[in-house]
Amino acid sequence: MADASKRAQVAKRVMELTAQAVRKLKDPRVGMVTITDARMTPDLREATVFYTVLGDDEQVKASAAGLEHATGHLRTTVGRALGMRHTPSLQFVADTVPDQAHRIEELLAKAAAADAEVHKIAEGAAYAGDPNPYVVDEDDEETAEEPPR
Repeated sequence: MADASKRAQVAKRVMELTAQAVRKLKDPRVGMVTITDARMTPDLREATVFYTVLGDDEQVKASAAGLEHATGHLRTTVGRALGMRHTPSLQFVADTVPDQAHRIEELLAKAAAADAEVHKIAEGAAYAGDPNPYVVDEDDEETAEEPPR
């Protein structure tokens, strides 16, 4: 079992090597693929490589099929460059973080618009009762200021 820092170093190197190897692929199905992250198992035997694809759903599916087809070649390329005893197996997973970030930004924009509408409505509003509903008698104020004996 490798410690966390070794695992992080290997994962970073696998990510870099995979990104370089994907750029050199001649498969027309693999379009605008960006390798975003890689994670290693504690025994450094398996790597999960996250990627994003610029394009529509059809291009995403085609790129996934192209990466799946080229997994053996990519594993060989990464293994030679790593120089480790055991070459990690590669598993490609589509990264959904950009889609989730886009959805969160849409929700925040919607909430900001609703908030602005509430502030616009509240601009000319007045309190329903007195501005200070806690009316205090003048006698109570004097006794409250005196320290207890």
